[in-house]
Amino acid sequence: MTYATVYAAWKADPEGWWMEQAKAIDWDAFPTSARSDDGTTWFPDGMTNTCHNAVDRHVAAGHGDRVAIIYDSPVTGTKAKITYAELQDRCARLAGALKARGIESGDRVVIYMPMVPEALVAMLACTRIGAIHSVVFGGFASAELATRIDDARPKAVIAGSCGVEPTRVVPYKPLLDGAIGRAAHKPDFCVILQRPELRADLTPGRDVDWHEALAGAEPADCVSVRGDHPCYILYTSGTTGQPKGVVRPTGGHLVALYWTMKNIYNVDPGEVFWAASDVGWVVGHSYICYAPLIHGNTTIVFEGKPVGTPDASTFWRVIAEHDVKSFFTAPTAFRAIRKEDPEAAQMKGHDILGLRALYLAGERADPDTILWARRVMGKPVYDHWWQTETGWTIAGNPVGIEALPVKIGSPTLPMPGYEVHILDENGAEMPEGELGSIAIRLPLPPGTLPTLWGNDERYRKAYLDRFPGYYNTGDAGMMDEDGYLWIMARTDDVINVAGHRLSTGLMEEVLATHPLVAECAVVGISDPVKGQLPMGFVTLQKGAETTDEQIRAELVALVREKIGPVAAFKLATVVERLPKTRSGKILRKTMAQIADGEHVKAPATIDDPAILDEIGARVQLLGYPKKGT
Repeated sequence: MTYATVYAAWKADPEGWWMEQAKAIDWDAFPTSARSDDGTTWFPDGMTNTCHNAVDRHVAAGHGDRVAIIYDSPVTGTKAKITYAELQDRCARLAGALKARGIESGDRVVIYMPMVPEALVAMLACTRIGAIHSVVFGGFASAELATRIDDARPKAVIAGSCGVEPTRVVPYKPLLDGAIGRAAHKPDFCVILQRPELRADLTPGRDVDWHEALAGAEPADCVSVRGDHPCYILYTSGTTGQPKGVVRPTGGHLVALYWTMKNIYNVDPGEVFWAASDVGWVVGHSYICYAPLIHGNTTIVFEGKPVGTPDASTFWRVIAEHDVKSFFTAPTAFRAIRKEDPEAAQMKGHDILGLRALYLAGERADPDTILWARRVMGKPVYDHWWQTETGWTIAGNPVGIEALPVKIGSPTLPMPGYEVHILDENGAEMPEGELGSIAIRLPLPPGTLPTLWGNDERYRKAYLDRFPGYYNTGDAGMMDEDGYLWIMARTDDVINVAGHRLSTGLMEEVLATHPLVAECAVVGISDPVKGQLPMGFVTLQKGAETTDEQIRAELVALVREKIGPVAAFKLATVVERLPKTRSGKILRKTMAQIADGEHVKAPATIDDPAILDEIGARVQLLGYPKKGT
């Protein structure tokens, strides 16, 4: 089988093809139809259970002694292994504790946890009894947690007492108490995991200790739910400030994620797969918790950072120590490692020969980072592209089917289920090599969102109305003569300079080639003459010796050489750090707002709000914001 034959087989009979893939999942009743009558949900009348497919079926198949979860926490000095049989017992007991307190199928449970194995246990325990979980990134501010509580209306909250960062311990319980105090909706009870680093004061009558709850619980069996039953709600930021609750139906989620583990990530059951993310983000849902366990792999729960826990060697150590076969992280992690250790000297002593490949996603992977990672690791590096809304790869390199030629800067080709088009502002197809909006012809495949929680109208406005018959990804890019997709920017990041539509992503690629640049971002700012102008922000490699004026001149010359004067790139500055979300995405829109003099509220997802002050100061040195813009 080749990629071309697999993709052609899907396209010839989409419903039949996905029904065939569904046979890899355990069903209490196999679906009689591939899609719902309205076409939005897959395997609607099938009966199954997520926790059974991720845990119990492996134990029943004789793999109870196989390690399901490796916990590696350099910030606490803790390491542990949990077998599938142990995971089954913990999930059943927590599910029983929830059930005893009135949680039933369809009830919502908010999970507010650090990166510990209990976070996965909480997610799976909810699915075991048909409860719909909503994980909120541990340490999120009270106001943001409150909005999610009011939207999901959970009957319970499961939380940790604290999170542990490289330089501090973050108390979660005061944030949770503040959120419940703010929220109009009040949960019936909270289960609190007390961590030794900081124990919390429990609220009498509402809070119950995790270990006490499990110790007295009657283990609960798996409850069969329909294929269209929501497995979880995951909130992603919305343009209105009100978060959007992405809904993930059970049946399609199971089928799609199982398919990806071998076909995209090229791992077999029993092998170790590591996604260096957090369960608060979609990568954590799909590729720390669900996909590896559904497929029978060993997954790693890593509580640490790519640098600073203790240094830039930590990723190499984890890969070598746990014999990781396939590794998935964001490009920003490798930029951080490269900045601290440009020659990867700290890889010495860590044998990563067993690693097959590195997979990058979450943001645009600049060619310079890919080339560096490939050089120091001696391994293939595969960029792939997907979104919170899709839950799995839109475009990637299906290495388990066929390793396709890599074109650095492209996530390769669309996966089965996705028919990708590049459209102009009127919805017409763009020619090869020309920039446009990336849209996917409906219906979307299994595992993707059918709607937003409690808000079908907002779902249509956000994703469907712009291009009738298509899902609007919100990303801009182009398709080349080989059908390879090139993701250039968010649609908002395509700027119009004197009538020319230009990709800020392309400019970032050019800036990243400068030998002193560790990381960069280009944003579009308002200009009274040209409409918009690009403004560049760069961080420098450790030990780099240059002046702001010198590096600016070199960067301007570089863009002029590679793109041309049409880019009108004249504004650039050095910053200590770029503002990012906790998942590593650069907050370009916020930076542009600062440059334009708009009132900026620090986004709830920002890693360190203090960085915005430096951005503001640097922008002022460049003479912005300008009056009248």
